[in-house]
Amino acid sequence: MTPSYNQAEFIGRTIESVLSQRGEFELEYLVFDGGSTDETREILTGFGDRLQWNSERDHGQIDAINRGLKAATGDIIGWINSDDLLLPDALRHVSQTFQTNPNCLWLHGNCAIIDRNDREIRKGISAYKRFIAKRYSRSRLLSTNFISQMTVFWRRELIDKVGLLDPSVPLAFDYDYWLRLSSICPPIYVDEKLAAFRWYATSKSGANYRTQIQEENALAKKHGANRHKLTRKWLSGQLRMIVYRSLDRLSTVPHQG
Repeated sequence: MTPSYNQAEFIGRTIESVLSQRGEFELEYLVFDGGSTDETREILTGFGDRLQWNSERDHGQIDAINRGLKAATGDIIGWINSDDLLLPDALRHVSQTFQTNPNCLWLHGNCAIIDRNDREIRKGISAYKRFIAKRYSRSRLLSTNFISQMTVFWRRELIDKVGLLDPSVPLAFDYDYWLRLSSICPPIYVDEKLAAFRWYATSKSGANYRTQIQEENALAKKHGANRHKLTRKWLSGQLRMIVYRSLDRLSTVPHQG
Protein backbone atom coordinates (compact mmCIF):
# COMPACT_ATOMS: atom_id res chain seq x y z
CA MET A 1 0.00 0.00 0.00
CA THR A 2 0.99 3.63 -0.41
CA PRO A 3 0.22 6.62 1.84
CA SER A 4 0.09 9.93 -0.01
CA TYR A 5 -0.46 13.65 0.36
CA ASN A 6 0.28 16.24 -2.34
CA GLN A 7 2.87 14.11 -4.12
CA ALA A 8 1.73 14.63 -7.71
CA GLU A 9 5.35 15.10 -8.78
CA PHE A 10 6.24 11.52 -7.86
CA ILE A 11 3.20 9.35 -7.16
CA GLY A 12 2.62 8.33 -10.77
CA ARG A 13 6.13 6.86 -10.91
CA THR A 14 5.60 5.11 -7.57
CA ILE A 15 2.33 3.53 -8.69
CA GLU A 16 3.71 2.41 -12.03
CA SER A 17 6.70 0.82 -10.28
CA VAL A 18 4.27 -1.32 -8.27
CA LEU A 19 1.78 -2.15 -11.01
CA SER A 20 4.56 -3.18 -13.40
CA GLN A 21 5.70 -5.98 -11.08
CA ARG A 22 5.41 -9.48 -12.54
CA GLY A 23 5.58 -12.90 -10.91
CA GLU A 24 3.59 -15.79 -9.49
CA PHE A 25 1.58 -13.76 -6.98
CA GLU A 26 -1.67 -11.82 -6.73
CA LEU A 27 -1.21 -8.11 -6.18
CA GLU A 28 -3.58 -6.03 -4.07
CA TYR A 29 -2.48 -2.40 -4.24
CA LEU A 30 -4.12 0.24 -2.05
CA VAL A 31 -3.43 3.99 -2.04
CA PHE A 32 -4.60 6.03 0.94
CA ASP A 33 -4.42 9.72 0.07
CA GLY A 34 -4.95 12.37 2.72
CA GLY A 35 -7.19 14.60 0.59
CA SER A 36 -4.50 16.05 -1.68
CA THR A 37 -5.06 19.51 -3.15
CA ASP A 38 -2.65 19.08 -6.07
CA GLU A 39 -3.13 16.82 -9.13
CA THR A 40 -2.86 13.58 -7.15
CA ARG A 41 -6.53 12.64 -7.52
CA GLU A 42 -6.40 13.09 -11.28
CA ILE A 43 -3.34 10.84 -11.43
CA LEU A 44 -5.04 8.19 -9.31
CA THR A 45 -8.14 8.32 -11.48
CA GLY A 46 -5.98 7.83 -14.56
CA PHE A 47 -4.98 4.34 -13.40
CA GLY A 48 -8.60 3.18 -13.58
CA ASP A 49 -9.33 -0.10 -11.87
CA ARG A 50 -5.67 -1.15 -11.72
CA LEU A 51 -5.55 -0.08 -8.07
CA GLN A 52 -7.85 0.75 -5.17
CA TRP A 53 -7.63 4.22 -3.71
CA ASN A 54 -9.28 6.52 -1.23
CA SER A 55 -8.80 10.27 -0.84
CA GLU A 56 -10.01 11.97 2.33
CA ARG A 57 -8.52 13.92 5.19
CA ASP A 58 -6.59 11.81 7.68
CA HIS A 59 -4.20 12.35 10.57
CA GLY A 60 -1.02 12.11 8.55
CA GLN A 61 1.31 9.46 7.18
CA ILE A 62 1.14 7.00 10.07
CA ASP A 63 -2.65 7.12 10.14
CA ALA A 64 -2.78 6.49 6.39
CA ILE A 65 -0.39 3.52 6.64
CA ASN A 66 -2.32 2.01 9.55
CA ARG A 67 -5.55 2.34 7.59
CA GLY A 68 -3.92 0.54 4.72
CA LEU A 69 -2.54 -2.22 6.94
CA LYS A 70 -6.00 -2.81 8.41
CA ALA A 71 -7.68 -2.78 4.98
CA ALA A 72 -5.19 -5.09 3.25
CA THR A 73 -6.37 -8.67 2.76
CA GLY A 74 -3.18 -10.30 1.45
CA ASP A 75 -1.00 -12.76 3.33
CA ILE A 76 2.15 -10.67 2.72
CA ILE A 77 2.11 -6.96 3.56
CA GLY A 78 4.35 -3.95 3.04
CA TRP A 79 4.13 -0.28 2.18
CA ILE A 80 5.98 2.07 -0.13
CA ASN A 81 5.83 5.83 0.24
CA SER A 82 4.51 8.01 -2.56
CA ASP A 83 7.93 9.28 -3.65
CA ASP A 84 9.81 5.95 -3.60
CA LEU A 85 9.96 3.12 -6.13
CA LEU A 86 9.88 -0.65 -6.28
CA LEU A 87 12.58 -1.90 -8.61
CA PRO A 88 11.93 -4.46 -11.38
CA ASP A 89 11.37 -8.02 -10.10
CA ALA A 90 11.18 -6.85 -6.47
CA LEU A 91 7.90 -8.60 -5.70
CA ARG A 92 9.04 -11.73 -7.55
CA HIS A 93 12.05 -11.92 -5.21
CA VAL A 94 9.80 -11.30 -2.20
CA SER A 95 7.25 -13.91 -3.25
CA GLN A 96 9.87 -16.55 -4.01
CA THR A 97 11.62 -15.97 -0.67
CA PHE A 98 8.42 -16.49 1.30
CA GLN A 99 7.50 -19.55 -0.79
CA THR A 100 10.85 -21.25 -0.37
CA ASN A 101 11.10 -20.31 3.33
CA PRO A 102 7.71 -21.19 4.87
CA ASN A 103 8.96 -20.28 8.34
CA CYS A 104 9.97 -16.79 7.24
CA LEU A 105 7.81 -14.16 8.95
CA TRP A 106 9.47 -11.04 7.58
CA LEU A 107 12.23 -10.01 5.22
CA HIS A 108 14.12 -7.03 3.86
CA GLY A 109 16.52 -6.36 1.02
CA ASN A 110 18.81 -3.79 -0.57
CA CYS A 111 17.78 -0.27 -1.48
CA ALA A 112 19.14 2.27 -3.94
CA ILE A 113 19.03 6.00 -3.16
CA ILE A 114 17.78 8.24 -5.97
CA ASP A 115 17.26 11.95 -6.59
CA ARG A 116 14.22 13.79 -7.90
CA ASN A 117 15.00 12.60 -11.44
CA ASP A 118 15.42 8.90 -10.55
CA ARG A 119 19.23 9.07 -10.78
CA GLU A 120 21.06 6.89 -8.28
CA ILE A 121 23.06 8.83 -5.69
CA ARG A 122 24.85 8.16 -2.39
CA LYS A 123 25.98 4.70 -3.44
CA GLY A 124 28.37 4.55 -0.49
CA ILE A 125 25.48 4.69 1.99
CA SER A 126 23.68 1.90 0.14
CA ALA A 127 26.84 -0.23 0.15
CA TYR A 128 27.32 0.35 3.88
CA LYS A 129 23.76 -0.76 4.65
CA ARG A 130 24.24 -3.88 2.52
CA PHE A 131 27.45 -4.68 4.40
CA ILE A 132 25.67 -4.43 7.77
CA ALA A 133 22.52 -6.24 6.57
CA LYS A 134 24.57 -9.31 5.61
CA ARG A 135 25.72 -9.48 9.26
CA TYR A 136 22.34 -9.11 10.95
CA SER A 137 21.75 -9.46 14.65
CA ARG A 138 19.15 -7.82 16.87
CA SER A 139 22.04 -6.41 18.88
CA ARG A 140 23.38 -4.74 15.73
CA LEU A 141 19.90 -3.43 14.86
CA LEU A 142 19.71 -1.80 18.29
CA SER A 143 22.89 0.13 17.55
CA THR A 144 22.42 0.83 13.81
CA ASN A 145 19.25 1.40 11.80
CA PHE A 146 20.26 -0.35 8.58
CA ILE A 147 16.90 -1.75 7.40
CA SER A 148 15.37 0.18 4.50
CA GLN A 149 11.62 0.55 5.02
CA MET A 150 10.54 0.19 1.39
CA THR A 151 12.21 -3.23 1.16
CA VAL A 152 10.42 -4.75 4.17
CA PHE A 153 7.57 -7.25 3.83
CA TRP A 154 5.98 -9.40 6.52
CA ARG A 155 3.30 -12.01 7.02
CA ARG A 156 -0.05 -10.65 8.07
CA GLU A 157 -0.05 -12.79 11.22
CA LEU A 158 2.69 -10.62 12.71
CA ILE A 159 0.28 -7.68 12.98
CA ASP A 160 -1.69 -9.69 15.54
CA LYS A 161 1.49 -10.01 17.60
CA VAL A 162 3.05 -6.55 17.35
CA GLY A 163 0.10 -4.32 16.36
CA LEU A 164 0.16 -1.32 14.03
CA LEU A 165 2.56 1.61 13.74
CA ASP A 166 2.90 3.85 16.79
CA PRO A 167 1.59 7.38 16.04
CA SER A 168 3.56 8.78 18.99
CA VAL A 169 6.79 8.22 17.00
CA PRO A 170 6.41 10.71 14.12
CA LEU A 171 9.67 10.07 12.22
CA ALA A 172 11.35 6.82 13.30
CA PHE A 173 8.12 4.82 13.45
CA ASP A 174 9.46 2.31 10.92
CA TYR A 175 12.59 1.67 13.03
CA ASP A 176 10.31 1.13 16.03
CA TYR A 177 8.36 -1.42 14.00
CA TRP A 178 11.50 -3.33 12.94
CA LEU A 179 12.59 -3.55 16.56
CA ARG A 180 9.15 -4.87 17.49
CA LEU A 181 9.25 -7.43 14.68
CA SER A 182 12.80 -8.46 15.56
CA SER A 183 11.66 -9.21 19.13
CA ILE A 184 9.54 -12.00 17.61
CA CYS A 185 12.10 -13.40 15.16
CA PRO A 186 14.98 -12.30 12.90
CA PRO A 187 14.24 -11.33 9.29
CA ILE A 188 15.49 -13.06 6.19
CA TYR A 189 17.82 -10.83 4.21
CA VAL A 190 17.31 -10.80 0.45
CA ASP A 191 20.55 -9.76 -1.23
CA GLU A 192 18.80 -8.05 -4.15
CA LYS A 193 17.92 -4.43 -4.87
CA LEU A 194 14.20 -4.33 -4.12
CA ALA A 195 13.44 -0.63 -3.98
CA ALA A 196 14.68 2.93 -4.37
CA PHE A 197 14.45 5.60 -1.68
CA ARG A 198 14.12 9.13 -2.98
CA TRP A 199 16.29 11.68 -1.16
CA TYR A 200 15.70 15.39 -1.68
CA ALA A 201 15.90 18.43 0.57
CA THR A 202 12.15 18.83 1.19
CA SER A 203 11.34 15.13 1.71
CA LYS A 204 10.30 14.09 5.20
CA SER A 205 13.58 12.25 5.81
CA GLY A 206 15.71 14.82 4.03
CA ALA A 207 14.38 17.73 6.04
CA ASN A 208 14.25 16.02 9.46
CA TYR A 209 17.11 13.54 9.69
CA ARG A 210 18.56 15.14 12.85
CA THR A 211 15.28 14.71 14.76
CA GLN A 212 14.83 11.23 13.32
CA ILE A 213 18.24 10.15 14.63
CA GLN A 214 17.32 11.47 18.08
CA GLU A 215 14.10 9.44 17.98
CA GLU A 216 16.04 6.33 16.97
CA ASN A 217 18.37 6.74 19.97
CA ALA A 218 15.36 6.93 22.31
CA LEU A 219 13.80 3.88 20.68
CA ALA A 220 16.97 1.83 21.05
CA LYS A 221 16.88 2.54 24.79
CA LYS A 222 13.17 1.72 24.97
CA HIS A 223 13.72 -1.64 23.27
CA GLY A 224 16.44 -2.75 25.62
CA ALA A 225 19.79 -1.48 24.36
CA ASN A 226 22.40 -1.50 27.11
CA ARG A 227 24.82 1.35 27.78
CA HIS A 228 27.36 -0.04 25.31
CA LYS A 229 24.75 -0.33 22.55
CA LEU A 230 23.39 3.15 23.31
CA THR A 231 26.88 4.59 23.01
CA ARG A 232 27.33 2.86 19.65
CA LYS A 233 23.90 4.09 18.56
CA TRP A 234 24.79 7.66 19.52
CA LEU A 235 28.13 7.46 17.71
CA SER A 236 26.44 5.95 14.65
CA GLY A 237 23.91 8.80 14.67
CA GLN A 238 26.64 11.41 14.92
CA LEU A 239 28.47 9.83 11.98
CA ARG A 240 25.25 9.80 9.92
CA MET A 241 24.69 13.50 10.61
CA ILE A 242 28.26 14.33 9.58
CA VAL A 243 27.83 12.36 6.36
CA TYR A 244 24.43 13.87 5.59
CA ARG A 245 25.61 17.42 6.30
CA SER A 246 28.63 16.90 4.05
CA LEU A 247 26.45 15.54 1.26
CA ASP A 248 24.01 18.43 1.70
CA ARG A 249 26.87 20.90 1.30
CA LEU A 250 28.10 19.12 -1.82
CA SER A 251 24.63 19.16 -3.33
CA THR A 252 24.41 22.94 -2.91
CA VAL A 253 27.79 23.72 -4.45
CA PRO A 254 27.17 25.33 -7.86
CA HIS A 255 28.61 23.57 -10.88
CA GLN A 256 31.69 25.28 -12.27
CA GLY A 257 32.32 25.05 -15.96
